[in-house]
Amino acid sequence: MMRWTILFLLSSLVFVDTVFANELVITEKGMNETIIRDHFALTYVDSLLMDQEKLTILLDRLEDQLYEPPVNATLDNYWSIVPEKLGYTLDREKFTNFFYEFFYSNVSFEMKLPKKDVYPKVDSELLSDIRTNEIGNYITYYRPGNKERSHNIQLAAEAINNQVVFPGDEFSFNKVVGKRTQDRGYERAPVIVRGEVSEDIGGGICQVSSTLYNAVSIEGIKIVERFSHSKKVPYVPPGKDATVSWWGPDFVFKNEYSHPILIRAVALDGRMIVRIFSSDDVETKNKTAE
Repeated sequence: MMRWTILFLLSSLVFVDTVFANELVITEKGMNETIIRDHFALTYVDSLLMDQEKLTILLDRLEDQLYEPPVNATLDNYWSIVPEKLGYTLDREKFTNFFYEFFYSNVSFEMKLPKKDVYPKVDSELLSDIRTNEIGNYITYYRPGNKERSHNIQLAAEAINNQVVFPGDEFSFNKVVGKRTQDRGYERAPVIVRGEVSEDIGGGICQVSSTLYNAVSIEGIKIVERFSHSKKVPYVPPGKDATVSWWGPDFVFKNEYSHPILIRAVALDGRMIVRIFSSDDVETKNKTAE
């Protein structure tokens, strides 16, 4: 009777005669793990007490193994919307309830891990709303013949393209673009270090950050962090550049509009183009407060 009661309460658990008593067998997403009940008992106190620390460690590990990140909706090269994809993660509450039933019973189970959806921040509806109104743009130029530098510029442009910055949020160039390494495809190209021109991995991406800086230098965007090169650069006027380095300067701005903003960036045929979009109803928070 007890076996059937537990099965009724825990519909996702299946009683199997092929496992030993007091075992929980997890089969999910390539996982095949057996959990022994006694390993979670505080035997030096009372075998009926559960070790909560071990349970938390188990939950964290299963969540890491199961987690599938959501994918934001984006715009392709033809400005068509590529729909978002739901992600999922471990439903910790359901699993904990299941685990308690297992721990305080005398039977074994085989189960699939309970999941819950993880929704993307940017869905098709939001993207459709904020792609209509261009509120800023800027173009700089580079020599396509310098293949290594051009390649780095294209990689960094792809990284910031389709980024959505929500009201009150900050955009960090270094965080979004990530570390510039050979493993991530970046190549050696000229950079300016302490006023001198040399070569380093990722040379050229400061043109991307500088183009972005000029595109977002508009009402409603607050520049939080921005540094100029120690030497004049040829692609923007003096004082209009934004140097970046993984171990040093970053370019950071904050969205103070009432709606999210969308960054569209492309490096093509010697032109680095950044365009900033938002909703037709966008206005600064100061105006909204008034």
